[in-house]
Amino acid sequence: MRGAIPKDYNRFHVGSAHVLAHESCVEWAKSVLPDQTLYEWAASQPDKRDLGGRLPAYSVALPGHDRRVVVRHSHHGGLLGRLQGDLFFPPTRAPYELLVSHLLAGLGVRTPLVVAIAVYPVRRILRRSDIVSLELPGRDLGKALRDKPDADVRRGWLPSIAALIRSLTTVGAWHPDLNVGNVLLVENGAAWDAYVLDIDRLQFVPPSDPTVRDANLDRLERSIRKLRARFGVGFEDAEMRELRELASAPGNA
Repeated sequence: MRGAIPKDYNRFHVGSAHVLAHESCVEWAKSVLPDQTLYEWAASQPDKRDLGGRLPAYSVALPGHDRRVVVRHSHHGGLLGRLQGDLFFPPTRAPYELLVSHLLAGLGVRTPLVVAIAVYPVRRILRRSDIVSLELPGRDLGKALRDKPDADVRRGWLPSIAALIRSLTTVGAWHPDLNVGNVLLVENGAAWDAYVLDIDRLQFVPPSDPTVRDANLDRLERSIRKLRARFGVGFEDAEMRELRELASAPGNA
């Protein structure tokens, strides 16, 4: 885990674990490691909340702080998931996700900040990793839609989701897995803010490229249609057209 790191972050080792953490999380990480991994610690906490996912992500209170964090264990998806499981070649995706979370936030794209990562050597050439990010008080779009909100509520979410798509377009960020589980809705007074999740495979192209906007919209729409086919809930076709219009409005790309 070499190269530039964000301000106020420290790089250190605990036993065989390679750690990169915000200075507020350093003592916590050192107290957890090396007897267990960060993910194992989170799984053992009595106050944990299981957030689901390919492997369960856990929301836990960060000791000594009045905030909660989400602790995830990295795992391949698809065919690689069956072949390699949670094993990655170094440096894993974790350092990239930490750096991209700060890059996006600095460019005005809403995403939860990664506050710590830990990478664990396995059989010399392979690695496992854990990622710790700040928890935000919201629900992902898939869970929100499965609660069967009425049309007025659904349409109230569209401007925030469109704003997220526009912000990704502005910085040239393509999310190859922008599904309903990777858009987090956070209430903000009478309005909503949308945050992008699971940014470890985000790819960057020239800023403001409309093909990036269309690719992100297409991927999200496929996920919405899949949710509707499976559960009978989701945005109606007219609402999805409205989302595209809002995301594609002149001057907002």
